[in-house]
Amino acid sequence: MRIAVDVMGGDHGCGVILDGVIQALDSLPSVESAVLVGKEDEIKRELEAMGDRDRRISFLHAEEVLTMADKPVDAVRRKKNCSIAKGVDLLKSAEVDAFLSPGNTGGVVAVSTVKLRRLPGLERAGIATVIPAPENEFVMLDAGANVDSKPLHLAHYAVMGSVYAREVLKLKDPRVGVLSVGTEDVKGNELTLEAFKLCRKLDLNFIGNVEGHDLFSNRVDVVVCDGFIGNIVLKTCESLAHGMFSWLKRELTSTTVRKLGAMMAKGAFKTIKGRMDPDAYGGAPLLGLNGNVFIAHGSAGSLAFKNAIRMTAQAFEHHINDQMTDAIAVANEQLKVSNSVTLKSSQ
Repeated sequence: MRIAVDVMGGDHGCGVILDGVIQALDSLPSVESAVLVGKEDEIKRELEAMGDRDRRISFLHAEEVLTMADKPVDAVRRKKNCSIAKGVDLLKSAEVDAFLSPGNTGGVVAVSTVKLRRLPGLERAGIATVIPAPENEFVMLDAGANVDSKPLHLAHYAVMGSVYAREVLKLKDPRVGVLSVGTEDVKGNELTLEAFKLCRKLDLNFIGNVEGHDLFSNRVDVVVCDGFIGNIVLKTCESLAHGMFSWLKRELTSTTVRKLGAMMAKGAFKTIKGRMDPDAYGGAPLLGLNGNVFIAHGSAGSLAFKNAIRMTAQAFEHHINDQMTDAIAVANEQLKVSNSVTLKSSQ
Protein backbone atom coordinates (compact mmCIF):
# COMPACT_ATOMS: atom_id res chain seq x y z
CA MET A 1 0.00 0.00 0.00
CA ARG A 2 1.19 3.50 -0.86
CA ILE A 3 -0.06 6.12 1.59
CA ALA A 4 -0.07 9.92 1.72
CA VAL A 5 0.03 11.47 5.20
CA ASP A 6 -0.96 15.03 6.06
CA VAL A 7 1.86 16.00 8.41
CA MET A 8 0.62 19.50 9.26
CA GLY A 9 -2.74 18.88 10.92
CA GLY A 10 -1.78 17.50 14.33
CA ASP A 11 -1.91 19.34 17.64
CA HIS A 12 1.65 18.42 18.67
CA GLY A 13 3.63 19.33 15.57
CA CYS A 14 4.91 17.20 12.74
CA GLY A 15 7.48 15.28 14.85
CA VAL A 16 4.84 13.09 16.51
CA ILE A 17 3.27 12.22 13.16
CA LEU A 18 6.64 11.49 11.55
CA ASP A 19 7.56 9.17 14.43
CA GLY A 20 4.31 7.26 13.84
CA VAL A 21 5.00 6.99 10.10
CA ILE A 22 8.49 5.64 10.76
CA GLN A 23 7.13 3.08 13.22
CA ALA A 24 4.57 1.96 10.64
CA LEU A 25 7.20 1.60 7.91
CA ASP A 26 9.38 -0.43 10.26
CA SER A 27 6.60 -2.81 11.37
CA LEU A 28 4.18 -3.06 8.43
CA PRO A 29 5.72 -4.74 5.35
CA SER A 30 2.55 -4.03 3.35
CA VAL A 31 3.29 -0.28 3.44
CA GLU A 32 5.47 0.23 0.38
CA SER A 33 5.86 4.00 0.55
CA ALA A 34 4.74 7.12 2.39
CA VAL A 35 4.33 10.57 0.86
CA LEU A 36 4.61 13.26 3.53
CA VAL A 37 2.40 16.21 2.63
CA GLY A 38 3.08 19.62 4.16
CA LYS A 39 5.81 22.23 4.53
CA GLU A 40 8.73 20.31 3.05
CA ASP A 41 11.60 22.21 4.71
CA GLU A 42 10.03 21.82 8.13
CA ILE A 43 9.40 18.10 7.58
CA LYS A 44 12.93 17.46 6.34
CA ARG A 45 14.48 19.29 9.29
CA GLU A 46 12.46 17.18 11.70
CA LEU A 47 13.39 13.95 9.93
CA GLU A 48 17.06 14.94 9.92
CA ALA A 49 16.91 15.60 13.64
CA MET A 50 15.36 12.16 14.10
CA GLY A 51 18.13 10.58 12.03
CA ASP A 52 15.76 8.86 9.61
CA ARG A 53 16.90 7.92 6.11
CA ASP A 54 14.10 5.61 4.97
CA ARG A 55 14.06 5.61 1.16
CA ARG A 56 10.36 4.81 1.09
CA ILE A 57 9.60 8.33 2.27
CA SER A 58 8.99 11.11 -0.27
CA PHE A 59 7.59 14.64 0.00
CA LEU A 60 4.86 16.81 -1.48
CA HIS A 61 5.17 20.46 -0.52
CA ALA A 62 2.03 22.24 0.67
CA GLU A 63 2.50 25.79 1.88
CA GLU A 64 -1.01 26.22 3.29
CA VAL A 65 -2.54 24.53 6.35
CA LEU A 66 -6.25 24.22 7.07
CA THR A 67 -6.51 25.07 10.77
CA MET A 68 -9.23 23.98 13.16
CA ALA A 69 -10.54 27.56 13.09
CA ASP A 70 -11.06 27.44 9.32
CA LYS A 71 -14.40 26.48 7.84
CA PRO A 72 -14.46 23.09 6.06
CA VAL A 73 -15.44 24.74 2.78
CA ASP A 74 -12.24 26.82 2.91
CA ALA A 75 -10.29 23.73 1.90
CA VAL A 76 -12.28 23.62 -1.32
CA ARG A 77 -12.55 27.33 -2.11
CA ARG A 78 -9.93 29.42 -0.33
CA LYS A 79 -7.06 27.09 0.64
CA LYS A 80 -6.89 24.86 -2.42
CA ASN A 81 -3.17 24.23 -1.86
CA CYS A 82 -3.46 23.13 1.77
CA SER A 83 -1.98 19.80 2.86
CA ILE A 84 -5.41 18.15 3.04
CA ALA A 85 -6.35 19.13 -0.51
CA LYS A 86 -2.98 18.10 -1.95
CA GLY A 87 -3.08 14.75 -0.16
CA VAL A 88 -6.55 14.00 -1.53
CA ASP A 89 -5.32 14.99 -5.00
CA LEU A 90 -2.66 12.27 -4.80
CA LEU A 91 -5.36 9.74 -3.97
CA LYS A 92 -7.63 10.97 -6.75
CA SER A 93 -4.85 10.62 -9.33
CA ALA A 94 -4.03 7.09 -8.06
CA GLU A 95 -0.49 8.10 -7.10
CA VAL A 96 -1.24 6.66 -3.65
CA ASP A 97 -3.70 4.06 -2.38
CA ALA A 98 -4.80 5.86 0.80
CA PHE A 99 -4.73 9.21 2.55
CA LEU A 100 -4.42 9.85 6.30
CA SER A 101 -4.99 13.20 8.00
CA PRO A 102 -5.22 14.38 11.63
CA GLY A 103 -6.42 17.78 10.47
CA ASN A 104 -9.75 19.59 10.34
CA THR A 105 -12.30 16.76 10.14
CA GLY A 106 -14.89 18.83 8.31
CA GLY A 107 -12.23 19.89 5.83
CA VAL A 108 -11.18 16.29 5.17
CA VAL A 109 -14.82 15.29 4.63
CA ALA A 110 -15.54 18.25 2.34
CA VAL A 111 -12.43 17.92 0.16
CA SER A 112 -12.64 14.13 -0.07
CA THR A 113 -16.32 14.21 -1.03
CA VAL A 114 -15.83 16.87 -3.71
CA LYS A 115 -12.69 15.40 -5.25
CA LEU A 116 -13.23 11.65 -4.87
CA ARG A 117 -17.04 11.47 -5.16
CA ARG A 118 -19.22 8.96 -3.40
CA LEU A 119 -19.55 5.28 -4.23
CA PRO A 120 -22.28 4.54 -6.81
CA GLY A 121 -25.74 4.52 -5.24
CA LEU A 122 -24.63 6.28 -2.05
CA GLU A 123 -25.85 9.71 -0.91
CA ARG A 124 -23.59 10.35 2.09
CA ALA A 125 -20.21 9.15 3.31
CA GLY A 126 -19.84 8.47 7.03
CA ILE A 127 -17.10 8.28 9.66
CA ALA A 128 -16.88 4.82 11.23
CA THR A 129 -15.20 4.69 14.62
CA VAL A 130 -14.32 1.52 16.53
CA ILE A 131 -15.16 1.67 20.24
CA PRO A 132 -13.92 -0.99 22.71
CA ALA A 133 -16.31 -2.67 25.15
CA PRO A 134 -15.58 -5.18 27.96
CA GLU A 135 -16.30 -8.27 25.85
CA ASN A 136 -16.10 -6.97 22.29
CA GLU A 137 -15.66 -3.87 20.16
CA PHE A 138 -18.28 -2.22 18.01
CA VAL A 139 -18.36 0.09 15.01
CA MET A 140 -20.39 3.28 15.26
CA LEU A 141 -21.28 5.47 12.30
CA ASP A 142 -21.76 8.19 11.52
CA ALA A 143 -19.35 9.65 14.09
CA GLY A 144 -19.41 13.20 12.80
CA ALA A 145 -19.28 13.55 9.02
CA ASN A 146 -22.92 14.65 8.71
CA VAL A 147 -24.86 16.19 11.59
CA ASP A 148 -28.14 15.98 9.65
CA SER A 149 -29.15 12.66 8.10
CA LYS A 150 -32.05 11.04 6.30
CA PRO A 151 -33.35 7.50 6.97
CA LEU A 152 -31.72 6.24 3.75
CA HIS A 153 -28.35 7.54 4.95
CA LEU A 154 -28.66 5.51 8.14
CA ALA A 155 -29.62 2.41 6.14
CA HIS A 156 -26.50 2.87 4.00
CA TYR A 157 -24.40 3.36 7.15
CA ALA A 158 -25.74 0.02 8.36
CA VAL A 159 -24.61 -1.67 5.15
CA MET A 160 -21.16 -0.07 5.15
CA GLY A 161 -20.65 -0.68 8.85
CA SER A 162 -21.54 -4.33 8.43
CA VAL A 163 -18.99 -4.74 5.62
CA TYR A 164 -16.30 -2.98 7.66
CA ALA A 165 -17.01 -5.03 10.79
CA ARG A 166 -16.94 -8.26 8.81
CA GLU A 167 -13.77 -7.58 6.83
CA VAL A 168 -11.61 -5.52 9.19
CA LEU A 169 -12.83 -6.59 12.64
CA LYS A 170 -13.28 -10.22 11.47
CA LEU A 171 -16.86 -10.55 12.74
CA LYS A 172 -18.64 -13.33 10.85
CA ASP A 173 -22.19 -11.99 11.05
CA PRO A 174 -22.16 -8.49 12.60
CA ARG A 175 -25.20 -7.52 14.65
CA VAL A 176 -26.56 -4.18 13.46
CA GLY A 177 -28.72 -1.84 15.51
CA VAL A 178 -30.16 1.68 15.25
CA LEU A 179 -29.32 3.86 18.26
CA SER A 180 -32.57 5.08 19.79
CA VAL A 181 -34.35 5.83 23.07
CA GLY A 182 -35.97 2.41 23.37
CA THR A 183 -35.71 -1.06 21.89
CA GLU A 184 -39.35 -1.19 20.78
CA ASP A 185 -39.93 -0.47 17.10
CA VAL A 186 -42.34 2.35 18.00
CA LYS A 187 -39.72 4.26 20.03
CA GLY A 188 -37.60 7.07 18.64
CA ASN A 189 -37.89 10.16 16.48
CA GLU A 190 -38.93 10.37 12.84
CA LEU A 191 -35.39 9.63 11.65
CA THR A 192 -34.85 6.47 13.72
CA LEU A 193 -38.38 5.16 13.15
CA GLU A 194 -37.98 5.34 9.38
CA ALA A 195 -34.40 4.04 9.49
CA PHE A 196 -35.66 1.06 11.49
CA LYS A 197 -38.16 0.23 8.75
CA LEU A 198 -35.50 0.44 6.04
CA CYS A 199 -32.88 -1.60 7.89
CA ARG A 200 -35.43 -4.33 8.53
CA LYS A 201 -35.73 -4.82 4.75
CA LEU A 202 -31.99 -5.31 4.23
CA ASP A 203 -30.00 -8.52 4.11
CA LEU A 204 -28.31 -7.79 7.42
CA ASN A 205 -28.21 -9.30 10.88
CA PHE A 206 -30.45 -6.46 12.04
CA ILE A 207 -31.39 -6.70 15.71
CA GLY A 208 -33.56 -3.55 15.79
CA ASN A 209 -33.16 -0.56 18.08
CA VAL A 210 -30.44 -0.39 20.72
CA GLU A 211 -30.15 2.01 23.64
CA GLY A 212 -27.14 3.64 25.23
CA HIS A 213 -26.82 0.94 27.88
CA ASP A 214 -26.65 -1.75 25.18
CA LEU A 215 -23.43 -0.42 23.69
CA PHE A 216 -21.13 -1.93 26.29
CA SER A 217 -23.04 -5.13 27.02
CA ASN A 218 -21.95 -7.12 23.93
CA ARG A 219 -25.36 -6.83 22.31
CA VAL A 220 -24.44 -5.04 19.08
CA ASP A 221 -21.48 -4.88 16.64
CA VAL A 222 -22.56 -2.02 14.34
CA VAL A 223 -24.34 1.01 15.82
CA VAL A 224 -26.07 3.35 13.36
CA CYS A 225 -26.91 7.00 14.10
CA ASP A 226 -26.60 10.47 12.60
CA GLY A 227 -23.33 12.35 12.94
CA PHE A 228 -24.66 14.75 15.57
CA ILE A 229 -25.51 11.96 18.02
CA GLY A 230 -22.52 9.82 17.01
CA ASN A 231 -19.99 12.54 17.68
CA ILE A 232 -21.50 13.26 21.10
CA VAL A 233 -21.41 9.55 22.01
CA LEU A 234 -17.79 9.22 20.85
CA LYS A 235 -16.47 12.26 22.72
CA THR A 236 -18.48 11.36 25.83
CA CYS A 237 -16.98 7.86 25.86
CA GLU A 238 -13.45 9.22 25.42
CA SER A 239 -13.95 11.83 28.13
CA LEU A 240 -15.52 9.31 30.51
CA ALA A 241 -12.62 6.88 30.07
CA HIS A 242 -10.08 9.61 30.78
CA GLY A 243 -12.04 10.88 33.76
CA MET A 244 -12.53 7.43 35.27
CA PHE A 245 -8.80 6.60 35.17
CA SER A 246 -7.89 9.97 36.67
CA TRP A 247 -10.46 9.40 39.39
CA LEU A 248 -9.23 5.87 40.09
CA LYS A 249 -5.61 7.03 40.24
CA ARG A 250 -6.47 9.72 42.76
CA GLU A 251 -8.49 7.39 44.98
CA LEU A 252 -6.09 4.44 44.75
CA THR A 253 -3.12 6.55 45.83
CA SER A 254 -4.89 8.35 48.68
CA THR A 255 -3.84 5.88 51.42
CA THR A 256 -1.10 3.32 51.97
CA VAL A 257 -3.57 0.43 52.06
CA ARG A 258 -5.13 1.50 48.77
CA LYS A 259 -1.68 1.84 47.20
CA LEU A 260 -0.90 -1.76 48.15
CA GLY A 261 -4.20 -2.91 46.68
CA ALA A 262 -3.53 -0.94 43.51
CA MET A 263 -0.13 -2.60 43.15
CA MET A 264 -1.75 -6.02 43.35
CA ALA A 265 -4.27 -5.09 40.67
CA LYS A 266 -1.76 -3.24 38.47
CA GLY A 267 -1.94 -5.85 35.71
CA ALA A 268 -5.72 -5.63 35.48
CA PHE A 269 -5.67 -1.83 35.32
CA LYS A 270 -2.99 -1.91 32.62
CA THR A 271 -5.05 -4.31 30.51
CA ILE A 272 -8.19 -2.20 30.79
CA LYS A 273 -6.31 1.00 30.01
CA GLY A 274 -4.77 -0.61 26.95
CA ARG A 275 -8.17 -1.75 25.68
CA MET A 276 -9.70 1.70 26.17
CA ASP A 277 -6.78 3.66 24.71
CA PRO A 278 -7.90 5.54 21.54
CA ASP A 279 -4.32 5.24 20.25
CA ALA A 280 -4.93 1.50 19.76
CA TYR A 281 -7.15 2.35 16.78
CA GLY A 282 -5.60 5.63 15.72
CA GLY A 283 -8.69 7.23 14.25
CA ALA A 284 -11.53 6.35 11.90
CA PRO A 285 -12.13 5.63 8.21
CA LEU A 286 -14.34 7.88 6.10
CA LEU A 287 -16.46 5.22 4.41
CA GLY A 288 -18.39 5.58 1.18
CA LEU A 289 -15.92 7.36 -1.12
CA ASN A 290 -13.97 6.32 -4.19
CA GLY A 291 -10.76 6.12 -2.21
CA ASN A 292 -9.39 5.10 1.18
CA VAL A 293 -9.47 8.10 3.54
CA PHE A 294 -8.64 7.80 7.23
CA ILE A 295 -9.08 10.55 9.83
CA ALA A 296 -6.76 10.51 12.86
CA HIS A 297 -7.18 12.36 16.15
CA GLY A 298 -5.47 15.73 16.06
CA SER A 299 -4.24 15.22 19.62
CA ALA A 300 -3.00 11.68 18.98
CA GLY A 301 0.50 10.44 19.75
CA SER A 302 2.93 8.58 17.52
CA LEU A 303 1.47 5.17 18.41
CA ALA A 304 -1.93 6.35 17.20
CA PHE A 305 -0.53 7.34 13.82
CA LYS A 306 1.23 4.01 13.49
CA ASN A 307 -2.02 2.18 14.25
CA ALA A 308 -4.02 4.47 11.98
CA ILE A 309 -1.75 3.43 9.11
CA ARG A 310 -2.18 -0.20 10.15
CA MET A 311 -5.98 0.11 10.09
CA THR A 312 -5.84 1.89 6.74
CA ALA A 313 -3.70 -0.91 5.32
CA GLN A 314 -6.22 -3.51 6.51
CA ALA A 315 -9.09 -1.70 4.80
CA PHE A 316 -7.09 -1.41 1.58
CA GLU A 317 -6.04 -5.07 1.61
CA HIS A 318 -9.66 -6.23 2.00
CA HIS A 319 -10.89 -4.05 -0.90
CA ILE A 320 -13.75 -2.82 1.26
CA ASN A 321 -14.79 -0.13 -1.21
CA ASP A 322 -15.49 -2.76 -3.88
CA GLN A 323 -17.45 -4.79 -1.37
CA MET A 324 -19.39 -1.76 -0.16
CA THR A 325 -20.26 -0.80 -3.74
CA ASP A 326 -21.75 -4.26 -4.31
CA ALA A 327 -23.54 -4.22 -0.94
CA ILE A 328 -25.04 -0.76 -1.54
CA ALA A 329 -26.30 -1.85 -4.96
CA VAL A 330 -28.05 -4.85 -3.39
CA ALA A 331 -29.48 -2.68 -0.60
CA ASN A 332 -30.83 -0.10 -3.03
CA GLU A 333 -32.54 -2.86 -4.98
CA GLN A 334 -34.11 -4.20 -1.79
CA LEU A 335 -35.23 -0.70 -0.81
CA LYS A 336 -36.40 0.14 -4.35
CA VAL A 337 -34.12 3.19 -4.47
CA SER A 338 -34.24 4.90 -7.87
CA ASN A 339 -31.25 5.16 -10.17
CA SER A 340 -31.11 8.91 -9.52
CA VAL A 341 -29.03 8.22 -6.42
CA THR A 342 -26.48 6.30 -8.47
CA LEU A 343 -26.33 9.07 -11.06
CA LYS A 344 -25.88 11.86 -8.50
CA SER A 345 -23.16 10.04 -6.55
CA SER A 346 -21.05 9.30 -9.61
CA GLN A 347 -21.15 12.80 -11.11
